[in-house]
Formats: sequence, C-alpha cells, structure tokens
Amino acid sequence: MVQYNQARFDATFAALSDATRRGVLEQLGRADASITDLADKFHMTLTGMKKHVVILEQAGLVTTVKIGRVRTCKLGQRRLEQEAAWIETYRQLWSARFDELDKVVEELKQKEKADGRKKAK
Repeated sequence: MVQYNQARFDATFAALSDATRRGVLEQLGRADASITDLADKFHMTLTGMKKHVVILEQAGLVTTVKIGRVRTCKLGQRRLEQEAAWIETYRQLWSARFDELDKVVEELKQKEKADGRKKAK
C-alpha cells in the first residue's frame, strides 16, 4: 500500500472538516478575495475568518499575500491527489462490499420466492 504523510493528511482533513472552510475554498475557486470580503460573505468577524484562513494555510490549501493593509487569499498550489487516492481506495473497498451484499440479498430473495412456491403447493 502507498505510504501517506500522516501529518499532511491530518491537516488537510481537519481543514476540510469545517463547512465554513470548505465554503472559503469554493469561493476562492471562483476568485481571489480579501479576508475582509470573506468575513462579510460568511457573516463572521474578521478575527474568526482569520482563524479559518490560518488553518487552510497550514494545510497548504490557501495562500495569502499582504499588500498594504489588505490580505488577499487565493487557492494554494498544493493539489489533493494523495488524499483523493486514499479516498478512492476506500471507495473501491466499500463498493466491492456493497456488491457482495447485493448478491447475498438477491440470493435470499430467490430462496424466499422458491420457498414460497413450495408452501403454496
């Protein structure tokens, strides 16, 4: 199995676990924005939004640039290929398990139908 950087995964999934941070990423996918603009959009304080942005920065998902008094946020350069591959491994595992469960259910249905016909005679 592929070795993953546990600290990186922890930071990424912790950052993505919050709905506001996912919303910030979605917003930044459309256009760069200042922390003030993001705070206004998400109806929160500047301090609250700064905390979210710091978590996203630590995970490498967002970068910020300060020009004068304005700190502008943009999507980070880091891609989520390793995280997506890890998720895909488990998606395949669960898909296979559900396929097996479907087979068992179908076999039970067929057996139930056959037993029903035997009792009806």
